[in-house]
Amino acid sequence: MKHSRLGAVVLALACTIPPAGAVELNCRGPANLESFRYAWHLRGGLSWVAGIMFPTTGVGELKTTYQTAGPKTIDSSLLITAADGKSGFFAYETQMDTAGLRTLMTYHAYSWKDKSRKDRTLFDYPAGVAHRHKETQEKAWDRTDPIPSSAFHDVVSVIHFLRLSAGNIPGPLATAIYSDGKSYPVIVRPAGRQTFPIGGQQIAAIGFELLDAPGGKKWPGGMKIWLSDDPRRIPFRIEIIQSMASLQLDLQSIDACSFLHAPK
Repeated sequence: MKHSRLGAVVLALACTIPPAGAVELNCRGPANLESFRYAWHLRGGLSWVAGIMFPTTGVGELKTTYQTAGPKTIDSSLLITAADGKSGFFAYETQMDTAGLRTLMTYHAYSWKDKSRKDRTLFDYPAGVAHRHKETQEKAWDRTDPIPSSAFHDVVSVIHFLRLSAGNIPGPLATAIYSDGKSYPVIVRPAGRQTFPIGGQQIAAIGFELLDAPGGKKWPGGMKIWLSDDPRRIPFRIEIIQSMASLQLDLQSIDACSFLHAPK
């Protein structure tokens, strides 16, 4: 994704996220699109330290498109920006097969102040290799590695996986997270229940957390996700956990509502 396109999306997000409160349900647009909009803030004991380098609040969008023409793939992205739309961004993108089980492409980019990076990996399953391209301000390089042998997801595709599989995860489940060119063994497990307001109602939600699995390469991160406990599996809250602080995204509005029932 080019910076010019990201800049336009960043400004649009900053102007359209409503203030915090009950989630607004504004279903519109094509039936093969989902768009969830969030407000985020940093939390955790060292969030003030992270705030010296990065903004501490902002907006985000989780968007999923079920392709109906050409190759039948699922494209999903999570764009995280500062509230002013000018301070930079974090972007995660993924492309999955129609079942949402196999990651075909993963992309991670960020730009904050004078730092930026782009990192894209394409998975060639017939050849058994992953083609990675990485760019920073100083250099760009390409590398080809074997595809991880175990089933894996990235930061965005694991959200889709949980939405598809939430009803079939009664206890800890082993999988892997692919991040920055490496595959890390992780454990997915249920993490309690909460309720969230939407459309004047309180909707029950079930939580899931992704933790580093013991005995393998240590994943320097973590995630928590709360999904509505109904067939829609609305992602009400997403936490992306880092060493110094957690970034918590809370749902503000739903602007396109295929709810996983788009044409596959």
